[in-house]
Amino acid sequence: MNEKPLILITNDDGVKAPGIRALINYIRPFGRVVVVAPDRPQSGTAHAVTIAHPLRLELLSKEEDYEEYCCNGTPADCVKLAFKIVMRRRPDFLFSGINHGTNASINIIYSGTMAAVLEGALAGVPSVGFSLNNYSLNADFGPSEQFIKSIAANVISQGLPEGVCLNVNIPDISVEKIAGIRLCRQAAGTWQEDFDEREDPNGRKYYWMKGVYVHVGNGEDTDQWAVEHNYVAVVPVQFDLTAGKALELLRNRF
Repeated sequence: MNEKPLILITNDDGVKAPGIRALINYIRPFGRVVVVAPDRPQSGTAHAVTIAHPLRLELLSKEEDYEEYCCNGTPADCVKLAFKIVMRRRPDFLFSGINHGTNASINIIYSGTMAAVLEGALAGVPSVGFSLNNYSLNADFGPSEQFIKSIAANVISQGLPEGVCLNVNIPDISVEKIAGIRLCRQAAGTWQEDFDEREDPNGRKYYWMKGVYVHVGNGEDTDQWAVEHNYVAVVPVQFDLTAGKALELLRNRF
């Protein structure tokens, strides 16, 4: 009954990213921590898994109540390897992040950070993803500490509903300006993408993706609104993608 909980930490920015280093420091007091994170940035990989080449694990650090590994795969790969190879069981909790940049609104679809969280939820593990609304490697994660610790402590003591994980987005402001924690729904939005066409020295064309995020719906009950108005936004997320409202509408059509 007094055994410390086993906690998995991962991310998509890579094991050396300042965000995951901050998260490790915040979470270690809560239990036995195992880190399995990508060996390089994996942003935008969403829920991709590796099947075309072998996966490799490297032990980086091991001490009492703490182990740290890197993996040459995606965040979802990291979670799968952690469960099956490193820990050989499901952890009690999973925390992912702290992501460099927002995962509010439609960004969750592309997010490796949140793919790891959803992978945890699929396995029945209470899981939370944390993101800071600052893409810089020099971002200050200090103001997020008390809110991350508060949310983590709540999840560890109370758990989460079955099939539900949390997407937490934190505004990039000083702690004194953060208005509090706000439970939200996911905002509607879209990326308007384009491609910058270039030519390599051999005359072959190549492309860099670029794009602009556009708000579609941004009510006061959404995560996008909350972050823009200095709240820590918490969105309950489920992996069941069934469009429940459409079931009855389409029932007589098929």
